[in-house]
Amino acid sequence: MDASLNAPVLYVRFRKRVTIPKGKSVLFSEIAQLIAEPELEERLRKLIVYEPRPQDGNLLVIDMMMVIRKVKQIAPNLNIELIGEPHALVEVVSGGRKPHVVLIVLVWLLLFIGSGLAIMNFHADVSMLKVHQRIYEMMTGKETEKPYFLQIPYSIGIGAGMVLFFNHLFKKKFNEEPSPLEVEMFMYQENVNHYVITNEYSKLQEKQGGAELSDERSN
Repeated sequence: MDASLNAPVLYVRFRKRVTIPKGKSVLFSEIAQLIAEPELEERLRKLIVYEPRPQDGNLLVIDMMMVIRKVKQIAPNLNIELIGEPHALVEVVSGGRKPHVVLIVLVWLLLFIGSGLAIMNFHADVSMLKVHQRIYEMMTGKETEKPYFLQIPYSIGIGAGMVLFFNHLFKKKFNEEPSPLEVEMFMYQENVNHYVITNEYSKLQEKQGGAELSDERSN
């Protein structure tokens, strides 16, 4: 009978992206979900799979092959079943700093003034005031320089429309659907993750190719 059928099994699902403090070792349980026999799972959860180095930068990829080498040192006969992606992206962050209030206010003012000027320039380009004056004249038969009857509801509608479009009013969300901004941020993060992983794999292949070439020359 095949001995591998009686060997313990470890099920692994890597997390897409994790964050660890600078100077801390990467534990198996931090980068993946594990399912195994209770005693074995407890040992594997505390397994150090990588020690970040300064030359690694703040983003590194933990590959399945790297993990298998570490796991086999503890349980040589263990059968490993991978579910999902064969890697995890680890971000190494320095000690968190509290955001500076003055900087936040300056950025907020910059965005507020910039967005306001963008709306004003758009209205100037399309001659919105003349359009309102013409509509007011068509509705009432009278001419006016300041058609507040149309401008006030229009201004309120712009603000309400922006709130509904972005699905946010300060920290409050009106429903569970993601806003267009959240979708764009998610897509940007996915593209960044894909680029970093592809780039790290390319570097790894270059290192392996260089090592093989040096071995051939030494032989």
